[in-house]
Amino acid sequence: MSLLFSRCNSIITVKKDKRHMAEVNASPLKHFVTAKKKINGIFEQLGAYIQESATFLEDTHRNAELDPVTTEEQVLDVKGYLSKVRGISEVLARRHMKVAFFGRVCTFGILNHVTVLYYLFFREAVGGCGLHQEGPTGTPPGHTHMLGLQVRRQHMERCTSFLVDELGVVDRGQAGDRIFFVSAKEVLNARIQKAQGMPEGGGALAEGFQVRMFEFQNFERRFEECISQSAVKTKFEQHTVRAKQIAEAVRFIMDSLHIAAQEQRVYCLEMREERQERLRFIDKQLELLAQDYKLRIKQITEEVERQVSTAMAEEIRRLSVLVDEYQMDFHPSPVVLKVYKNELHRHIEEGLGRNMSDRCSTAITNSLQTMQQDMIDGLKPLLPASVRSQIDMLVPRQCFSLSYDLNCDKLCADFQEDIEFHFSLGWTMLVNRFLGPKNSRRALMGYNDQVQRPIPLTPANPSMPPLPQGSLTQEELMVSMVTGLASLTSRTSMGILVVGGVVWKAVGWRLIALSFGLYGLLYVYERLTWTTKAKERAFKRQFVEYASEKLQLVISYTGSNCSHQVQQELSGTFAHLCQQVDVTRENLEQEIATMNKKIEVLDSLQSKAKLLRNKAGWLDSELNMFTHQYLQPSR
Repeated sequence: MSLLFSRCNSIITVKKDKRHMAEVNASPLKHFVTAKKKINGIFEQLGAYIQESATFLEDTHRNAELDPVTTEEQVLDVKGYLSKVRGISEVLARRHMKVAFFGRVCTFGILNHVTVLYYLFFREAVGGCGLHQEGPTGTPPGHTHMLGLQVRRQHMERCTSFLVDELGVVDRGQAGDRIFFVSAKEVLNARIQKAQGMPEGGGALAEGFQVRMFEFQNFERRFEECISQSAVKTKFEQHTVRAKQIAEAVRFIMDSLHIAAQEQRVYCLEMREERQERLRFIDKQLELLAQDYKLRIKQITEEVERQVSTAMAEEIRRLSVLVDEYQMDFHPSPVVLKVYKNELHRHIEEGLGRNMSDRCSTAITNSLQTMQQDMIDGLKPLLPASVRSQIDMLVPRQCFSLSYDLNCDKLCADFQEDIEFHFSLGWTMLVNRFLGPKNSRRALMGYNDQVQRPIPLTPANPSMPPLPQGSLTQEELMVSMVTGLASLTSRTSMGILVVGGVVWKAVGWRLIALSFGLYGLLYVYERLTWTTKAKERAFKRQFVEYASEKLQLVISYTGSNCSHQVQQELSGTFAHLCQQVDVTRENLEQEIATMNKKIEVLDSLQSKAKLLRNKAGWLDSELNMFTHQYLQPSR
């Protein structure tokens, strides 16, 4: 006779209700309840973990500031894991579950065994049970002829063959733990008496009842353990394996993200260090180049000032040639003279500017362009490659030309020409010839015989004695003598008569008459030749003398002006180059700031990925503990 428990064939079907299991005393059947609570808690934590991981991956994937450290496929995979975990959690959260178990009972009292099992499940409040028996109800053939140990050995062999050969669920070493020899009738009677309020040991009991009762209780315990272990394994094993696979997959994704973020962080650190080193190099090199170029600009400007001053001095010495080249109708009338002067000023300014440019501009321009090119070549390595090719367009380099700006019209505005006729042997001309225009004017105006010299009340240097009043220069002495002579002749005409008488007596009247005749002829000749051309020549000569004197005063000013123009041009070029370098520095500083921000984000990303990776490891350890505690058979 055999007893089979089957879910699909409805031989025995057991429904476990969670509400009933909460009332069960400590028993192996409680194992399923605790396992269910444990696995539900793990899956709840796993769902929250995957939800957090999915949000983290999605935010990281959408972060435009970072290079890709995760893929869209990984984001979709984690979202798929989340839906799977939610589905498993819904299944595990169900309050009803069906468990099917199978067994065989070989003895005379099959009904007794079924009754005991039925009582067992209802006693444990497991749920609704359905029992069905199959097999003969009579005594097996030949069973009455088997005695004691032979019957036990026969059943042991048959059950072992059934478990090992037919079912294949255990090996022969484990089969002995699955075979029990118990008395169901005695236990049933004892349980009925207990249910009626009588003691279990009451009534007529065969000898050894307590031993058989203990064996049956051991069978019940082992049977409960088998049912509970089978239910836990059937219900939770596949879900546990799937949870481990999901946790491992997410942990692998987090590990790959952590590695990618770490590699990108190392790259950002290298780029930041490279840009910081580049910035330090630019600052140091720019400082050295600025000092060098300032010194060279100073040398060039000094050389320009020297060249311009030398060239202008030479042009002033050749001013008469330039004035002679000026051709315009001359007339002594004031209106014509004014126009003539203005045009002469313009001619001199243009001519001097042209001659100065021919002498200086080419050399100065070449020197300036060489300096500008040296600046560009020196600062070009400090610029990025994209800017180096466009440096000529970024730095304006116009055609440089020096502006001398002599302002001859203002410089010679005080010029007063003297184009009146003056006899070359006249008294005024003779005095001018010997004393010069200034001293002759003083002599002819009848200054005092002794030139007054201002004597300071307090000498500038006390260690030097004051000069005596009588110490006159040779020029002052001559002026004093001629002044005295002029004063003498102007006061009386007797002097002329005396001198004339002396000469008359000395040379005779013929020689005197001849001299006066020649003197008169010379006067007439000069008077007749004093034409407009002669007046123009006199005008130009006087203008050359006056302009030369005035231009001598502005030589240093003109040289400084030209050197200042060169300095401004070179300083402007250097300033434009420095401006491009400053743009490069600002770009580097912005890139460094961006790298710092990116490194901070990557640090946070690494920490979060590491935390989630470790959390996946912790969940895996929880699943391993659950497997070890609830799914692996106890030994």
